[in-house]
Amino acid sequence: MEDLKELLLKHIDQDEIVKLTMDMVRMESHYKIQKQEKEVAEYIKAYFDKNDIPAYITEVEKDRHYNVVATLDSGKPGRTLMLNGHMDTVLASGMEDAFEPKIIDGEIWGRGTSDMKGPLAAGMAAMKALKETGALKAGKLLFTGVADEEWNSWGAIDLMESGVVGSADAAIVCEPTCLTVRNANRGLEWFRFTFKGKAVHGGEMHKGVNAILKAVKFIDGIQEKLIPEAERNGGILNIGVINGGTKPSTVPGECVLYVDKRYTTKETYDSLSKEFLDLCDEIRNDDPDFVCEVEPMGKAEMKEGYVHGSSYTDPSHPIVQITKKYVDEVTGVDAPVEAFPAWADAGLYSTYLDTPVIIMGPGFIECCHALDERIPVDHLPKAALIYALTAIDFCESK
Repeated sequence: MEDLKELLLKHIDQDEIVKLTMDMVRMESHYKIQKQEKEVAEYIKAYFDKNDIPAYITEVEKDRHYNVVATLDSGKPGRTLMLNGHMDTVLASGMEDAFEPKIIDGEIWGRGTSDMKGPLAAGMAAMKALKETGALKAGKLLFTGVADEEWNSWGAIDLMESGVVGSADAAIVCEPTCLTVRNANRGLEWFRFTFKGKAVHGGEMHKGVNAILKAVKFIDGIQEKLIPEAERNGGILNIGVINGGTKPSTVPGECVLYVDKRYTTKETYDSLSKEFLDLCDEIRNDDPDFVCEVEPMGKAEMKEGYVHGSSYTDPSHPIVQITKKYVDEVTGVDAPVEAFPAWADAGLYSTYLDTPVIIMGPGFIECCHALDERIPVDHLPKAALIYALTAIDFCESK
C-alpha cells in the first residue's frame, strides 16, 4: 500500500491543483452570470481532454445551467464510484477581491475556494493520477461537476433523471469537511407563521388582541420544547425573522415569524408541519384568542416533485469504512464519522435513488458563504490522494 501511495503522489501535483483552484475561482459562476457554470464546465472538460479522460458537457437549462461528466473506466468488472461537486457559488457581496484569489499563510483566499472549486480541483487531480498510473484495476470512477446547488439543484436533478447517478454504486460529495467523513446531511424547510390579532388604538389596548404577544407565546414554546427535541434528533430549528405592528401607538393586528427547520432522517418532509400545528393547538387550549396560520414556504421545493431531503448512509457501509480508512491514513487523525451540518446534493441522491453517499472534502464549511472563505493548500493533494485510494479500493471490492 505504501508503494501505491508513493506512486500516486508522484502524479498528484500540488502546484497544479492550486492552479486549477485559482483559475476556477477567477471564473465567476454565481446566479448573476447568465450562462452560470458554462466557463467552469468548459475548463474542467478541457483538463480531462488534455489528459485523455472522456468527458462531456450537458446544457441542463438552456443558456443558463451546465453539467460536466467524466468517466475513468478500468475496462474490468467492478463497482462504480462517483465523485461529485457543484460548480456554482454564492455571491461575494462585501468580499474584497473575491474573484482574484491570493495565497496567504498557506491558504487560498477567494469566493468558491472551499465551496467548492478547491474540492473539484482535488477530484480532477485524482482522476488524472489514476489515469496516468493505471492504478484503477476494476470498475469505474465518475467525476460529475453540477450546476445550481446553491439554489434549486438543477444539475443534480439532471444527473439523476439522465441515469448518471443511478449507475453509481456509491457517491462521494466533495463538499468541504476539513478532510473528515460525513455520513449524513440535514434536510431543510422554511416556515412562515402568521399570527392574527385585533388592531386598536394603544389607548384602548385591552380591547384589542396583540399579535406580537401571541407570537411571543409561540416562540417560547419553540425554545422550550421544539428546539431541544430537534437537537436530540440531530437537527436544528432557527428563528430567523419576525415582523409585526405598524406603529407604537397601535396594538398590532398581525405578526409574521419565519423559521428555518433542518431535519434528519428521523423526520420526513411531509411530517415537518405537525410539530408546529401541535404546538399551536396546545397554546390555543389555554388561549382561545390565539390564531396562527402555519405555512411551509416551499424553500425545500426545487423542480416539481423534489425537495431538499436528508441523507444517511450506515457507518458500516463500505463507502464509509473505506474512505475513513484512507482519511485516517493520509491525515494521521482518527476523526469520528458525523453528520454534515448543512444541506448538500447528497440529500437528493439518497432520498430519490437510495444511493449510498458520503460527504468528504478539503476546506472549511464554516467559512463557506462568508467574507473569509479560504482553503488550506495542503488539503488539496491530501484530498486527491484520498479520493484516488478510495476509488481503487471501493471499485475493486466485491
